[in-house]
Amino acid sequence: MSQDVVSRPRTAAPALALLRAARPRQWVKNVLVLAAPMAAGVLGEPRSLLAALSVFAAFCLAASGAYLLNDASDVAADRLHPRKRHRPIAAGEVSVRTARVTGVALLIVAPAVAALTGSWESSAVVAGYVALTLSYTVWLKHQEVVDLIAVAGCHVIRAYAGAVAVDVPVTGWFLVVVSLAALQLVVGKREAELRTQGVTGTRATLAAYSPAYLAQVRIMCSGAMIVTYCLWALNAHEDLFYGLSIIPFLLLVLRHNLLVDRGRGEEPEELAARDRPTLLFAAGLVVLVALGIYI
Repeated sequence: MSQDVVSRPRTAAPALALLRAARPRQWVKNVLVLAAPMAAGVLGEPRSLLAALSVFAAFCLAASGAYLLNDASDVAADRLHPRKRHRPIAAGEVSVRTARVTGVALLIVAPAVAALTGSWESSAVVAGYVALTLSYTVWLKHQEVVDLIAVAGCHVIRAYAGAVAVDVPVTGWFLVVVSLAALQLVVGKREAELRTQGVTGTRATLAAYSPAYLAQVRIMCSGAMIVTYCLWALNAHEDLFYGLSIIPFLLLVLRHNLLVDRGRGEEPEELAARDRPTLLFAAGLVVLVALGIYI
């Protein structure tokens, strides 16, 4: 009896470390899957909601699989990073072999979970995401500029997958805003990494960038995204709520730029969860857009 009690922490610890290595906090990014169904006003339909949640789950599995493989590949460099060295794989809590086997398994299962939507197209989109993430891990992350587009592309695929899952058309407005927003987040992350001491040696492409270049790209994305969103809100819709949504959207973009300028953009998902103004502006944007769609 006492031996069983003592043995439980020993068996639970590796599982917990593996779960942390899968980065469940990053799953917040997969909320992008719900963007297109929400914009189309179909999330209230049980069938559409179930399809969207199935794709959400598929992307959670695929993203965790990709993180495990990426961290296993970068284990040597991560051990030199002031923060990443504490990740389970870099810290030796999870073996590289375990990470790779689990990562491959999750990437294989993810398209099958997407098939629960009843649409082969959903599985194809998730498979495309898997292909892009694997390409990034193996090669694209070492190519300057291309690495920025590749990571941003992963976010765009998430948003597109939601539309495919519920069979709604994707407008050019939607794709442009999502693409620019994704690129801004990625560039802001790299900019914050570049400003962190000791980070330059842990990501090969960082040496190719300067803070000024990344700031210029970030500002370019912000300006183009604001203009595109305003045109969509004012010209594509006559409802007052869409016009009002420009205010929290603008505040959200400006707030992100301010935080990146302060060096806090290295973990965008943490900003979304912990920065109160960001949470407030995002909530206001969602509420106003929802009112425009459903009222």
